[in-house]
This record gives sequence, structure tokens and C-alpha cells, in this order.
Amino acid sequence: YSRGRGVPEGYAESFKWYLKAAEQGHAEAQWVIGQKYHSGLGVPQDYTEAAKWYRKAAEQGDADAQHFLGLMYYIGDGVPHDYVQAHKWYNLAASKSEGRNRKSLVRIRGLAAKNMTREQISEAQRLAREWTEQHRQ
Repeated sequence: YSRGRGVPEGYAESFKWYLKAAEQGHAEAQWVIGQKYHSGLGVPQDYTEAAKWYRKAAEQGDADAQHFLGLMYYIGDGVPHDYVQAHKWYNLAASKSEGRNRKSLVRIRGLAAKNMTREQISEAQRLAREWTEQHRQ
């Protein structure tokens, strides 16, 4: 439904099907639901809901969701503005990315770091390490 392949294109209908998968714990579907709320595709734009769904996917290790959750914290949309959390999520996303994506995430993480004290950067790094340890499989 998102792309109209074999069925009429429809954002609202695609949202319905992605939501079914997201509610069953599918990380990529959770990221897509976050995107739909973030952009207002098929649903009213709602940054709080976007952040909620990004977090569900990010906690499962989805690098795209970690990137966008970092963005939400960096800007302060749907969550409190928090450079420490932004840095943490960018760091986690960058650790799973390669090439241009990794370079971009490292650059964005650096932008957050410019607004942080050394102690805040250390805290963000500690949080990222703890998250990684807790989510080792």
C-alpha cells in the first residue's frame, strides 16, 4: 500500500498494516510507524508518537530508529531536548553503520558534542556502552 504495488496506493491503509506488525514487536515496522507519525503520512503528525515508536525499534537495535531517536532528542521534538541522549543514540547508530551513513552519523554526533561538556560526553558514552552490554545477544 505504501508504494501501490498490486494494490491502490494509500498511506492510511499502509499505516494499518505496518501497525499490526509493529504491535507484534517487528522492529522495522516500528521504525516505519515512527516515520509515519514523524512525517504525518497516513496519520496526523505527532512527534511524541514518533519518538515512542522509534524508541521501541531502537531498543531492539534498529540503527535507523536509533538515528531518528537521536534526532528527536537533538531537536527536542516529542521528547525533552537532551544532547546526552542524542549523543548516545547517534553513537549506537554509528556503531552499526558503514560508509556514508556512518560518516554522517559521526558528524551529527559531533554537532551534539559541540554543545556538551566533557562530563556530558563521558556520560553519553557510558550510557551507550551500558546499552550495548545490556543488549548483547
